[in-house]
Amino acid sequence: MSKDEIDDTRAPLVEHLAELRNRLIHSLVAFLIGMILCFLVWNPIFNFLTQPICAELVDRGQECGLILIKLQEGFFVAIRISLMGGFILAFPYIALQMWRFVAPGLYKTEKNAFLPFIIASPAMFFAGAAFAFYIVIPLAFDFFLGFQQQGSLLGGEDAVAENDALAQAGITFQGSVAEYLTLTIKFILAFGLCFQLPVLLTLMGKAGLVSAKGLSEVRKYAVVGILVLAAVVTPPDVITQVILFTVVYGLYEISIWLVRRVEKKRNRELRKQGLIFDDEDESGAEKGS
Repeated sequence: MSKDEIDDTRAPLVEHLAELRNRLIHSLVAFLIGMILCFLVWNPIFNFLTQPICAELVDRGQECGLILIKLQEGFFVAIRISLMGGFILAFPYIALQMWRFVAPGLYKTEKNAFLPFIIASPAMFFAGAAFAFYIVIPLAFDFFLGFQQQGSLLGGEDAVAENDALAQAGITFQGSVAEYLTLTIKFILAFGLCFQLPVLLTLMGKAGLVSAKGLSEVRKYAVVGILVLAAVVTPPDVITQVILFTVVYGLYEISIWLVRRVEKKRNRELRKQGLIFDDEDESGAEKGS
């Protein structure tokens, strides 16, 4: 390779790196702006995030209150809320920057195939986060708060007079602000990411990396993996683990159906182009079923 040819290949690489740097800078600025905005209103955001625990406490006739264990804990809670909120606010812009960087190198058919997944990914994440916040978290908190008990004296007034009364210790929830926020964010992220499964597997199926037949054959291994995932990302209570397992396994079955549809559509297009024949298509469909 001559020196001129080396210079020609180096120039596009430098241009791509400069373009990537600009996109990353724009994304970082958008994230910082979103973080600052969320820091200014972190208190209303925190009040919104505490709605599940407050609703359960009020139903039990208790006052909704969380405590600060460390002096600086409130500040770091505000920072964590700002980080999470800033990323959520900036995510559409960050996705747009990613798309503008990748799109020039794609063919028109590839753009048409990839763009729906860019839109579906945040939509599925918010669907999973909403499912966790409005359904799973209240059920989990109801389970955990059920272990409280009121303190009392067993035996009544006569026993107290005779010094034969037995004291029953009370168990009252006094939650830490940081610990509650950690648990809530863990739920939201776990379900939000798990809801990405159909998007990821369908995209891999469109790229030919996985097939409906292959996903069906490894179903038993997927069940074990989902069970392990449910045990790791959720607290140690059966209710949330069963809910997460049911949801993720349902998403896995939906993914198989979506990948099968992608394969049928691809086979129809190849048949129209004369690259495969009907008997080959039917035999491939029988193998995939």
